[in-house]
Amino acid sequence: MNFDDRLAPYAAHSARGRGRQFAEAPAGSRSEFQRDRDRIIHSTAFRRLEYKTQVFLNHEGDLFRTRLTHSIEVAQIGRTLARSLQLNEDLVEAISLAHDVGHTPFGHVGQDVLNECMADYGGFEHNLQSLRVVDSLEEHYGAFDGLNLMFETREGILKHCSQANARQLGEVGHRFLKRTEPSLEAQLTNLADEIAYNNHDIDDGLRSGLITMAQMEEVDLFARHRHAVEAQYPGLPGRRALYETSRRMITVMTADVVETSQALIADAAPQSIDEVRACSPLIRFSDAMRADTSALKRFLHGNLYRHYKVNRTRVKASRIVNDLFGAFMQDPVLLPPDYQVGGGDVAKQARKISDYIAGMTDRYAIREHRRIFSIDEL
Repeated sequence: MNFDDRLAPYAAHSARGRGRQFAEAPAGSRSEFQRDRDRIIHSTAFRRLEYKTQVFLNHEGDLFRTRLTHSIEVAQIGRTLARSLQLNEDLVEAISLAHDVGHTPFGHVGQDVLNECMADYGGFEHNLQSLRVVDSLEEHYGAFDGLNLMFETREGILKHCSQANARQLGEVGHRFLKRTEPSLEAQLTNLADEIAYNNHDIDDGLRSGLITMAQMEEVDLFARHRHAVEAQYPGLPGRRALYETSRRMITVMTADVVETSQALIADAAPQSIDEVRACSPLIRFSDAMRADTSALKRFLHGNLYRHYKVNRTRVKASRIVNDLFGAFMQDPVLLPPDYQVGGGDVAKQARKISDYIAGMTDRYAIREHRRIFSIDEL
């Protein structure tokens, strides 16, 4: 079965991929990237994303996005873009679903605090942690640790990486040292991620009441589409008007990516994925759309992500992660046996503690903090 017939020559063809770290028999009725997607969906780390923060803690409301619903939205947008550009939809879906499996509880504050805690032991990068999860921490197979994913999937998961860490990663880290680009599928997933969170954070921010529709109309990109909805559907109720606006914004963003990227690809004329890696980035917004999305992100950062109510949660979450890390470093016997290193290797013990904390859901981290620090939990 040829899974790659409809793909452009510069796409990631599963039959010509760089393979897995451990050789396996062909996947039969599935392509190699479909197999990767399935392994990710069935992983423990993927299921935990249901209870990990996007912006709002999981228990703050049933309708707010979580890392899981965010990843699904990224995959949906990514597949749409990939089909339009004749790229590998299965690879885009696999990268999209796996890109946050190494994320800490409590969103970016958890990541930032854990990185500070790990400053003397190599730091903490959530993209690198996602790779660590799929390469070694998942325990589902008798023949190997991790999920043994294809190189192209692993390459796409590793969106950012310091040069110091890249030197320790072998082939998948080479592009950060050689300053080359990943596959178009990986580049595309990065933009699908941005489109998803820009739009769903507006929805969650308005639903929470932390930002208002009047404030949002200060953002040109939002205001243009909001006014178009009002012109077509006068008096449309608030939630439906918001959904119509958001839908139009996603449509114009994806159309802009396709149009801009098609022109860049045509100009560069790559004939293989290796030629893609040697080019400048070919999946982009136009300059005008990049200006619009940058203005939107500045607005969300100043009015939502740094809202005083969100800051209160950030401070609490910061204390939880700091307290847990400090307690476990001081007394590793508090850890489950699988996370106790022994032998006095402090750096190795710190990394196991960061694995443990990064794998926690929001509510598990809150409970674990209570178990360790509250006398009522004896």
